[in-house]
Amino acid sequence: MGIIAMLIVGLIAGWLAGLIMKGRGFGIFGDIVVGIVGAFLGGYILPAIGFTPGGGMIASIITATIGAVILLFIISLIKKA
Repeated sequence: MGIIAMLIVGLIAGWLAGLIMKGRGFGIFGDIVVGIVGAFLGGYILPAIGFTPGGGMIASIITATIGAVILLFIISLIKKA
């Protein structure tokens, strides 16, 4: 995946994760970072539990969004502690 496509997937995934987690986004650059890190997290965790969404841009966005939601959830737990 090219760098531009990765940034677009990261932005969309971070934005969607911020919406899902009810406003826990970090602004546009923070959302891109959360989305990209979430993509790596989702790409590691989802196949480990037996879920493979397939290939393509939509599957990448779904995987990255799930990973970003998990990441935002972990960040919120750390902030509460």
